[in-house]
Amino acid sequence: MATVTSTRPYHIIIFGASGFTGQFVVEEVARSAFEGPSGSLKWALAGRSRHRLEGVLNQAAETLRKPELRTEVEIIVADVSQADSLAIMCQQGLVVLNCVGPYRFYGEPVVKACIENGAHCVDICGEPQFLERMQLEYHSRAMDSGVYVIGSCGFDSIPADMGILYTKNQFKGTLTAVESFLTIHTGPEGGCAHDGTWQSAIYGFADSGSLRKLRKKFGHQPLPVVGATVKKRYWGSLFFSKEIDQYAIPFMGSDPSVVRRSQRFLYEGHQELPVQYSAYVGVGGVWSLIKMFCGGLLFWFLGKFGLGKKLLITVCVQNGYYSSSLLCQMEGTSFSLTFFGEGYAEGLDPSQGRPNARICTQIHGAEPGYVATPVAMVQAAITVLNEPQFLPIKGGVYSPGAAFARTTLIDRLNRHGLVFSVKRF
Repeated sequence: MATVTSTRPYHIIIFGASGFTGQFVVEEVARSAFEGPSGSLKWALAGRSRHRLEGVLNQAAETLRKPELRTEVEIIVADVSQADSLAIMCQQGLVVLNCVGPYRFYGEPVVKACIENGAHCVDICGEPQFLERMQLEYHSRAMDSGVYVIGSCGFDSIPADMGILYTKNQFKGTLTAVESFLTIHTGPEGGCAHDGTWQSAIYGFADSGSLRKLRKKFGHQPLPVVGATVKKRYWGSLFFSKEIDQYAIPFMGSDPSVVRRSQRFLYEGHQELPVQYSAYVGVGGVWSLIKMFCGGLLFWFLGKFGLGKKLLITVCVQNGYYSSSLLCQMEGTSFSLTFFGEGYAEGLDPSQGRPNARICTQIHGAEPGYVATPVAMVQAAITVLNEPQFLPIKGGVYSPGAAFARTTLIDRLNRHGLVFSVKRF
């Protein structure tokens, strides 16, 4: 089994570069090339079609006014269904940025090829079942190879995972519990999502039952509860949040799963007390609530059946709700992720009494799917390249918080528009 070596021709290989998200990652790598080791970054594109990859390079060269991209960036032809092509790709790079989703269908061959051929793997998966299964099945193999497989390095779930660590570091005392509230601020044409993102959400919801079975295989003991137990503060699945002045629901994405994995790693590996975490998303006022309820009911019903899943994918894409052919209106869209933490002031015993100290932090950034996600992914990869001494001692399959807790990733994100700040204590 191969191990990582610095003698490879490329620092970064973007696999799936001609896909919808991959095109934005290409542009972000081009912008950040000066941040590579020794001030430069050697990189390449990979995918099934050389012609399409050449088109992506031409588009990036035109958009960024960097004509040199057409000749300086090389192309590797690789197909997720052809193991030999993946092996050849992985043998040429230090870090593979895997942009090919849904990951439940296409992600495992890339993870396997990276581990077997000594390339670190970074993805932007927001599918808890895939992320946790990769940890269960490949963590030991990745450790043996010295390969870091770091999932969910996009909007799912770097802001949440690194935000918890940031809040903990800013808190003066023992932080014991955090609630996060996601708010999306859209422009006049509303938000947008690509059909690959939509497919991931549909299949992730449909497989929630199998995720519970998967988790039993880990054999984990429950994490200890430090301080007062945080009670669920919503009735059913909906409540009005005074903190963000709108209705909110539990966040159904990968953030809670990813944060729990990081908290477990830091507790078991570094004896850091775990933080209780709950994630919510704002849904607006009454009219937004009605629309969400109707859409959610339809999503819940159709997502339970094979034919229903196909209808959700086909109808929504064909009608342009989740378009892969048109660039959605992203300008004017942004997000804020606000963390409300509580704990015990310095010198106080968390086992005694109620929490007596609070903190509020926030991460603000541009459009989450195709602006913030490429930034987070690329900065994660650059951190792997530049700060290997601050990663976990051995390779393995890690969440972002576990991998980057002792790196300068938060500082890097701040410089690239994902701004972490303390709002109040």
